[in-house]
Amino acid sequence: MGVEATGNGRIELWGGVECTVNRVGDEYFDQLERNGHAERIEDLDLFAGLGIRAMRYPVLWERTAPDGLESADWSWPDARLARLCQLGIRPIVGLVHHGSGPRHTSLVDPAFPEKLAEYARAVAERYPWVDAYTPVNEPLTTARFSGRYGLWYPHGRDRRTLCEALLIQCRAVVLSMRAIREINPAAQLVQTDDLGKTYSTRKLRYQADLENERRWLTFELLTGRLNREHPMWTYFTGVGIDEAELDWFTDNPCPPDIIGINHYLTSERFLDERMERYPACSHGGNTKDSYADVEAVRVCAEGLAGHRTLLRETWERYGLPIAVTEVHLGCTREEQLRWFKEVWETCWDLREEDVDVRAVTAWSLLGAYDWNKLLTCSKGFYEPGVYDVRGTHRRPTAIAHLLRELSAGREFKHPAIEGPGWWHRLERLLYTPVRREPRAAAPAKHSVRGASTRKSSTRPLIITGATGTLGKAFARLCEVRGIAYRLLSRREMDIAGHESVRAALHEYDPWAIVNAAGYVRVDQAEHEPEACFRENRDGAATLAAACAERGISLLTFSSDLVFDGATKKPYLESAPTSPLNVYGRSKAEAERRVLEVHPAALVVRTSAFFSPWDEHNFVTAALRTLASGETFKAADDAIVAPTYVPDLVNVSLDLLIDGERGIWHLANSGAVTWAELARRAAEMADLDAGGVQGCATSALDGTTARRPMYSVLGSERGALLPSLDEALTRYVSECTTSWKSELQPTRPASVEASTDRWSSERQRA
Repeated sequence: MGVEATGNGRIELWGGVECTVNRVGDEYFDQLERNGHAERIEDLDLFAGLGIRAMRYPVLWERTAPDGLESADWSWPDARLARLCQLGIRPIVGLVHHGSGPRHTSLVDPAFPEKLAEYARAVAERYPWVDAYTPVNEPLTTARFSGRYGLWYPHGRDRRTLCEALLIQCRAVVLSMRAIREINPAAQLVQTDDLGKTYSTRKLRYQADLENERRWLTFELLTGRLNREHPMWTYFTGVGIDEAELDWFTDNPCPPDIIGINHYLTSERFLDERMERYPACSHGGNTKDSYADVEAVRVCAEGLAGHRTLLRETWERYGLPIAVTEVHLGCTREEQLRWFKEVWETCWDLREEDVDVRAVTAWSLLGAYDWNKLLTCSKGFYEPGVYDVRGTHRRPTAIAHLLRELSAGREFKHPAIEGPGWWHRLERLLYTPVRREPRAAAPAKHSVRGASTRKSSTRPLIITGATGTLGKAFARLCEVRGIAYRLLSRREMDIAGHESVRAALHEYDPWAIVNAAGYVRVDQAEHEPEACFRENRDGAATLAAACAERGISLLTFSSDLVFDGATKKPYLESAPTSPLNVYGRSKAEAERRVLEVHPAALVVRTSAFFSPWDEHNFVTAALRTLASGETFKAADDAIVAPTYVPDLVNVSLDLLIDGERGIWHLANSGAVTWAELARRAAEMADLDAGGVQGCATSALDGTTARRPMYSVLGSERGALLPSLDEALTRYVSECTTSWKSELQPTRPASVEASTDRWSSERQRA
């Protein structure tokens, strides 16, 4: 799909950094500080390299003039807007982004509009060449979070506060654009808001109808359409809003030059009075009925309306140019790619149908923090975007390559993203499927089960180690993620046999290989060095050579046992290896040989697996023993960084799709002795941690190989796995809580399908 749409001009690629400065109580949460862009003007050069034509860019009131215009500090926007101009990127300047302004005002301050307009005038006077503005981002969404759900300042929980906050923000938009256009009459208003859609059971159709009218309110007010005949007029007057406040908008219309539609997978909701079907966190209601409010994607048999329907509805309602002003998905990499590509192609299709879609915006170029908690606290939960900032450098993900291809008019292809996104697959349904009211045009039908066996021309991912913990975990999570794969046993491909490897590669034609096979018996390796080196060193090297010859990506695994423990600080990727045992030497040799013959290979060092799907790992063994009332012995003189297998597999797949190479350290953050690990897991599982008996490593039965007493893995490339405590919490939740009976995993853990801003519980009007 090219850049030029037949007869319709071009769709531009825009970009944006998550820049929210929201207030909770007396605390401000600043995304620009958290993602580091506040200190890095050089990010703009990276963005320019993506082919971005325009950027939604923050010149935020709270950051620039927190104590008034007389003490405003313009140095930050001065430098950055000038650089954007030099790079040929048009800034769309935002003044308030989910914020409530400086401390001297708020969203229910009647003087807020005039105060923001004063600031807007100052911005326009300083940058008269800027010709596009979003004075207030998503007024309705912000009003709901701040005035109805009580999440953000001023923490209102009633409809009147919602109405006041919305009217004040929209009035601020009108007055700000009026002030700006006195300086630059050609300045455009790019007005954004989240456009969702609500469905329901027949009984709750009245509530869905209300919410489906309410979703347009930002644009209805600005276009001057909300008059006395409007179905939402009484929504305002019914809570005491003076009619004169509403009349003001019909007398002072300020229609957007471009309507900016933001839409997330969970923006579409389903309301159901059968509350017993859904978790307690979804329960809410109105003054008439109680009901559950859940993501439509999780319950509606027909699927979602999606961008196609919502953009067409917007076009038919207003006839104004449209841009998709946020495209982001907090999910695994292939799903992020599928989501953006689907939105991009949908917009091109709509252009062919004469819908005036101007642009698609890659949002969260630097990722986002704590949107899974709706920015109500600072927990450090990070969703990578086009770049991953969890290292010393901004690491481009596969999305960066996607954007470069699309902006250049080339089609982006990757075998990992072929097939439908999770929002089209049957696995999306967490609750009993229902038919939705009101009905919408059915989206394209997709249904995928059994990614390993579906008939397709897609080049698969080969996974070795069919009987091992790691190989089976990769297969399980490829199934969840919709990635085509083949899990091979040694009989199907002997990784140390050159002819066997060549034959398998010819038969399956993979795009990549995950080498999860190998010799894992550390102590027995001391007595079987030849077998250990054949599987670990020779097998990995044989795979690497064959992959290099065919241009195939390779992911293979190494160990913390390549180190000797002489240091007492975490080992980084660049640390020299010095193994103490046969197993460690086989892994160190494998690393060297793999990268020698295939420099583009990805080598992941990790340590101390624990998994909800493997009954033989250390944590499961400890809990099973303690649950039976027996004492569990564990070393208290060796310090490790344990690794939760689902985290390891998901992040390794992301890195593989990103095209990463070289050595990476992946382990959950948190250094513990083996005994401490057992005690911590016991406490989380409500077992008696006093049953853990610490001892020296040498006192454990069967321990013959020398081991480092300190083998904690750190990273200079990026700490990508969450904390050990967070991983242990998820491990316990994945297994039955009846530890006194046999430990059994529950249903397969799924990838967190979406951690976008709508994923937390909320109450509805």
